[in-house]
Amino acid sequence: MTTPADLAIVPRDRRFTRGGPVARHWLNGDPVATAFFNALSVTFPRGEAYFIESVRAFRDDVPDRLAGEIAAFIRQEVVHTREHLAFNRHVTDQGYDVTLLEADVIKVLDLARQRTPIVSLAATMALEHFTALLAHELLSDPQYLAGADPEAAALWRWHAVEEIEHKGVAHDTWVHATRGWHPFRRWWLRSLMMLIVTRHFVHHRARGMMILLRQDGITGVRAWGGLLRYALVRPGILRRVVLPWLAYFLPGFHPWNVDDRALIDQADSDYADARLASMA
Repeated sequence: MTTPADLAIVPRDRRFTRGGPVARHWLNGDPVATAFFNALSVTFPRGEAYFIESVRAFRDDVPDRLAGEIAAFIRQEVVHTREHLAFNRHVTDQGYDVTLLEADVIKVLDLARQRTPIVSLAATMALEHFTALLAHELLSDPQYLAGADPEAAALWRWHAVEEIEHKGVAHDTWVHATRGWHPFRRWWLRSLMMLIVTRHFVHHRARGMMILLRQDGITGVRAWGGLLRYALVRPGILRRVVLPWLAYFLPGFHPWNVDDRALIDQADSDYADARLASMA
């Protein structure tokens, strides 16, 4: 499987959460669910800048179609950064101190930038698969955002649409950049980086949630119990992505082995007026 020939990566220039404050526990009054998304959002501005750098480093000699997809990917990620900066201001406006969360992101990205560009691209490819899996879950099951602040929910659904839409770009860039490599070498580095990325992702997102929950007076067994229940039981978002995560390690893996464009079509009508002309 390869990226569908008729796929269009279309940036949607939307602005969210500008109409007023978002409640402290904006997701159905649930501090644990709110902490999951808040901790994730704090990572996005710097993380997506890193994704852009990693992919841009290999765009010069790619085929025309992939060059257009990279350009559209960059435009989408730039707008994601803008919107999560705005969302994160609401998080801090509600009294949360995210200094330690931001420091963790800076530390991890500083280490990542010490690696070679091809390793950074492999890390980006793994993280893009992770975000695509989470996006698939958000769009396929409405329970995740049930009872959420409408503007915040719209932000997360919009982001999920575009994460699915461009989920193959980093992978296709990697395939082109490593086209002269032995297949085992490509598989080994790709798999190793997914293991490293997963360890950092789970550790730092759990740490971020605990930091935020502590500021709500939720600590110890109550905090860890809520985190594990949310991740593994109900809604069980991490439990539900285990099998598609494992698929990444198959020799013939491609993000579009699962064609979930129907989820884009289902959600995309809300953003039709905000479409930008594709650069593809």
